[in-house]
Amino acid sequence: MARKKSNVIFFGIDSLRRDHMSSYGYSKLTTPHMDKLAAEGVLFEQHFSPSIPTTPAYAAMLTGMDVFGTDVVALRHEGPMGDHLQTLAEVLGEQGYNTTCIGFTGNPSSRGFQTYLDYQSWLPDESGRAPKAQNLNETAIPELERLAAEDKPFFLFMRHMDPHSPYLPPQPYDRMFYGSDELDPANSSMEPVYNFKPFADYFKSWIPEGVTDYEYVNAQYDGSIAYMDACIQSIFAKVEALGLEEDTLIVITSDHGETLYEHDCYFDHHGLYDCTLVVPLIIKYPGKVPAGTRNSDVSLIQDIMPTVLDLLGIKSGIKFDGRSLTGPMNGKKTTRVSEFYISECTWMRKHGWRTPEWKLILALEPDFHDKPEVELYNLIQDPEENVNLAEQEPDVVALLEKRMLAHIAKREKLTKRRNPIYTNLNWHGKNKNFTSSKEIYEALHIGSIGNARSLQEKK
Repeated sequence: MARKKSNVIFFGIDSLRRDHMSSYGYSKLTTPHMDKLAAEGVLFEQHFSPSIPTTPAYAAMLTGMDVFGTDVVALRHEGPMGDHLQTLAEVLGEQGYNTTCIGFTGNPSSRGFQTYLDYQSWLPDESGRAPKAQNLNETAIPELERLAAEDKPFFLFMRHMDPHSPYLPPQPYDRMFYGSDELDPANSSMEPVYNFKPFADYFKSWIPEGVTDYEYVNAQYDGSIAYMDACIQSIFAKVEALGLEEDTLIVITSDHGETLYEHDCYFDHHGLYDCTLVVPLIIKYPGKVPAGTRNSDVSLIQDIMPTVLDLLGIKSGIKFDGRSLTGPMNGKKTTRVSEFYISECTWMRKHGWRTPEWKLILALEPDFHDKPEVELYNLIQDPEENVNLAEQEPDVVALLEKRMLAHIAKREKLTKRRNPIYTNLNWHGKNKNFTSSKEIYEALHIGSIGNARSLQEKK
């Protein structure tokens, strides 16, 4: 009798910053349960989501392709993904898997699941807090039990939303990392947040009235992560109780990071700075993945699908843009990624080039923060990307732009398609090309939690 294929449990955690996880060296103990799982598997220390935000990132994660391969570059991607792509759910479904997606209905890259389940992942409850991860558990754990009872392997994909604003963790997590007075009238650090017109109404819809200290909001982000981590432990415990632990591949990752109080991009995930590009990747698969290892090679979000299929021993015949990470995680010498193309169409339309030393960001339209058209950062000397060296280092700008354009030309030739960042001109949904920062500042506006949710969901 043929052995049943291994299961796949996939945690796609929205807006999770790698540097706010204790397993990645954060000083606050935010992720003890995920840290334990990381100690039982492989943790990738330099994992990047190079094309943000949610929609292009998940498209790359779940197809193994870059933005040139997916044609998906914008948050507000119009229409489905192309038929030239196969999603991980589609491939595993063809291999006899039961496939379930929780909390990701309606996104182009969620194509191919047999079962879609949703949970309340945005709005607060009657207490004014949002127990997002527990809401997910109440949907996910019964579904996990159903899948485990079937005589088929399963792929369970869960999209956690706790680190995504609004950050409203239940007690005691709301005070776990904050001991000061968030209403201190002498603290003016929240003034620029409340004065940023495009987001001001959204922030005021969930940040408690009277908060003056931005560190309080940062602490809500950390508290949301810690709360989610505690709830995720319930899923780990159920996996163990069901006897699935030894024959289940578990993946923990994120679509992008988050800007908290950096670069004027308050409590969101726009701006091509490393706080949005760096994300976690943890893989546990007993007997197949070396336990307790950390890999320092650069990996990209499009590497995840080929890695999962490789670990499962499934040959899909797909020519991925990403690569399997099974070699690097087992200490084998492979070609290393050192530099790569970056892009975003969130509230800005920008792209650029990142090397171990330099970051180049070029604006294709004005942004509502009135930032320079060209930004250049030395990542060695200025890892927080606060000093723009574009004017002082024109030769470096020219060199990096040349490399970026060469990469674009190569990918366009291979895919026989135009770079989608050049063709998706309605990335903001306003059906126009903005010509000034003032114009875009006045035009783009979230408004409420419901409006923010609608930007990502297509019903």
